[in-house]
Amino acid sequence: MSTDYKNTLNLPETDFPMRANLAKREPGFLEFWKERDISGKMLKNREGAPSFVLHDGPPYANGHIHIGTAFNKILKDFIPKYKAMKGFYAPYVPGWDTHGLPIELQVIKNLKVSKDDADPVLLREKCTEHALKFRDIQREEFIRLGVLGDWENPYMTLAPHYEAAQLGAFAELVKKGLVYKGQKPVYWCIDCQTALAAAEIEYWDESSPSIFVAYSMPEAGKIHASLEGKDVNVIVWTTTPWTLPASLAVAVGGDHDYGFYRSGDKIFLFAKALLESVAAETGLSFEEILVVKGRELEKHKAIHPFYPEKEILILLADYILLDTGTGCVHTAPGHGVEDYESGVKYGLDVYNPVDDKGYYKKGTGLVEGLSIHEGSRRILEILTESGRLLGSSSISHSYPHCWRCKKPVIFRSTDQWFVSVSDFRENALKCIEEDVRWIPEWGKERIFNMVRDRSDWCISRQRIWGVPIPAFYCEDCGKPVLTEDRIHSVQKLVEKEGCSAWWRLSPEELLGDLCVCPHCGRKHLRKETDIMDVWFDSGSSHAAVLKVRPELKWPADMYLEGSDQHRGWFQTSLLTSVGMYGKPPYEQVLTHGFIVDGEGKKMSKSLGNVVSPQEVIDQYGADILRLWVASTDYRNDIRISQGIIKNLSESYRRIRNTARYLLANLKDFVPGRDDVPSEKMVEMDRWILQKLNGVIEKSNAAYNDYEFHIPTFAIHQFCVNELSSFYLDSSKDRMYADGTESISRKSGQTAMWVVLSSLTRMLAPVLSFTAEEIWQEMRSIDSGLPESIFLSDWPEKVNIPGGRELEEKWSKVLTVRSAISRVLENARTKNIIGHSLDARVEVERNSAPEAASAFTDEDLRVFSIVSGFSWVDEISDMAVVQIDGETSVKVGVDKARGEKCPRCWQYTEKGNEDGLCPRCASVLSK
Repeated sequence: MSTDYKNTLNLPETDFPMRANLAKREPGFLEFWKERDISGKMLKNREGAPSFVLHDGPPYANGHIHIGTAFNKILKDFIPKYKAMKGFYAPYVPGWDTHGLPIELQVIKNLKVSKDDADPVLLREKCTEHALKFRDIQREEFIRLGVLGDWENPYMTLAPHYEAAQLGAFAELVKKGLVYKGQKPVYWCIDCQTALAAAEIEYWDESSPSIFVAYSMPEAGKIHASLEGKDVNVIVWTTTPWTLPASLAVAVGGDHDYGFYRSGDKIFLFAKALLESVAAETGLSFEEILVVKGRELEKHKAIHPFYPEKEILILLADYILLDTGTGCVHTAPGHGVEDYESGVKYGLDVYNPVDDKGYYKKGTGLVEGLSIHEGSRRILEILTESGRLLGSSSISHSYPHCWRCKKPVIFRSTDQWFVSVSDFRENALKCIEEDVRWIPEWGKERIFNMVRDRSDWCISRQRIWGVPIPAFYCEDCGKPVLTEDRIHSVQKLVEKEGCSAWWRLSPEELLGDLCVCPHCGRKHLRKETDIMDVWFDSGSSHAAVLKVRPELKWPADMYLEGSDQHRGWFQTSLLTSVGMYGKPPYEQVLTHGFIVDGEGKKMSKSLGNVVSPQEVIDQYGADILRLWVASTDYRNDIRISQGIIKNLSESYRRIRNTARYLLANLKDFVPGRDDVPSEKMVEMDRWILQKLNGVIEKSNAAYNDYEFHIPTFAIHQFCVNELSSFYLDSSKDRMYADGTESISRKSGQTAMWVVLSSLTRMLAPVLSFTAEEIWQEMRSIDSGLPESIFLSDWPEKVNIPGGRELEEKWSKVLTVRSAISRVLENARTKNIIGHSLDARVEVERNSAPEAASAFTDEDLRVFSIVSGFSWVDEISDMAVVQIDGETSVKVGVDKARGEKCPRCWQYTEKGNEDGLCPRCASVLSK
């Protein structure tokens, strides 16, 4: 009866499960981190160390998180975890943006009242409840992603101390003369009935009317005598007929050529370069009679097309293009930024005939009381009846829409509060250019252009749920009152009672002795009803959080958000900071793309391509979601689909199984006692540690450059190529069959421990749950390890003398091994061998001279996992002889000689009476 030698082998053994079962296992680690206060201990560990502060851009506290917010939060989480393990004091304070229209509208809907009828204090109480409810929901969802931070003490823009700090920031801008009230055209949402900032605008394609309107010029003879007594008309083009009641001027380009063209008994004026397109759009034929430069038309007059009592000024503007229209642009200073600036230059009124709800005010004659949509139709009817509508069609173009209700907005001139960006624009641009690292680099040009081209910041909103603009109005002289000392008076009350105090208290209660008009000395003040733009809320976080919380610092090391925040939080934070302090609030800004489906399409419920983070977690676990985040190049749009997630789960499985195999071979290893110094290690072990050094070096550089896809890929490739495909496979024989205490086995265990420890720590920022699971299993081997992976230090490279030369040397033998593997497979398909141990191999020296001079027959036998190997001058009569096509190495393979050792399965011609090979017989004799 044959002897069973299984129990004499050092077979791998571990309690670490092969199946991850992450969805069920991860919550246990969340509880572990919470109970042990691992996040707090991470900070305590690094007290006194250099700090690294990533300042959290606050998500909006409304609704559940989606795949975009999950991506953002996970990406952020990589950085403080990595920095903490590298020795930095790296606090992460999450935040929430809580004021604003979406919550207010939802609460108004729930209360079944209108904004005008709602009790503002009650409304704000309900808004607070709503925001806190979703803060709690989102907090649990973010925590489930494995994100570590101070979740018990987040910052919130509704907190009284935050609101007070925001008012303090506002006071600083007022003190510097950077806040003013003025009438300017601003984005206005009719549906939401409020002004909007540029950051609250989205651009979508919209179909608009394209009309060509004739404005008569009865005094055209003043331009040229030949026009005297003629029926002359300037053809004006517009895509917003509803603004024509506010038309006060026609803008032309000073250097453009303009022609007067006869058509029938009329003469028409428009840009010469657009003759063909105007003829096509109007159906008229034209005969040129006169050409003048635009500047020759300046300050001449036309007549409004349906308000004949109104004179229309012709003015010059540098924004007139000749790509469409007529080169003669209808100008309404109350309905456009460029129109407004031209109006100011030429002393025109800033006339706005449209009210908050989008209806024409009294005194607008033909369209009075109509909505702008009804008015637009009426205007076209009037122009058609009068013969002044020369052409009408529709065009599709990019048009601004409200970020909340998704409806088109209008430009509307109203009295609003502004931050005078123009006063510090140059300094802001200088900061963008010189003081901030933009990741990726194109972010610099993007935000630079946006700040360069933007207008002053309209910060007033006609809503209730937000921070009030702490201004007052004198009931006697009518002038606005906005001073630093009065703001600070309000600020003190807000810090104690919150911003609802503004709605509860009278001006006398808010201001005390300061309740007096500085202009006329009277004491009858009323409060401003507008609140601040919510972008001012979040844009003040550097002052309300970074400068206030002792564990943080100003400026932050990094802001990190999606690329839409170049016009949002990145920009508003920059503007408030430069306005207040003359410097940016951040040293680095990292931007990521948007999430799209596997085909690059935008996610949409109607398309059915939305991927929910909760669904991925329930099916695969949060670590797979984290691996997806790390595997992407976030600088571009990021793709996700079930197929992508499934493929990543396969990559995860390879990493996990590699860790499991390493753990299984370390069951009897005692670090500190069994370690083999590198100079006494088996050369293969020194080689794998040298390869590990390359992974550590690459990962360090990539993490420092925030290129998280590189270390994840490098570690996966290391697991697949160096470890699984070669090192672990070739080490099995000595790990299983050599003596338990042999130097060869302990050398392998030492290397495997270092590899496992290093890989686990490098994976920790990304695969946080799995790394912790591996770490806890490692602690059963070495109880002296820190209680959590996140309390350990980042791995250092191992000192391997002559490591580079060793790597070069081994690249030669790996080439030979790959050739041998291909020929062995050929022999297997021919049924000459089954397992590779059934084979003996010969390789001609002159086909691989460098490897032959550096490695022995025994080396190649071990590396190739065969029972016999010989370097030969000429291959003998073997069953398979082949020159490998990839390497030109000449290999011979035949069946191994001798008998199969029943313990290690190698063939030997020197077996003892039990058939054991000399090595196995020696091991068992001890």
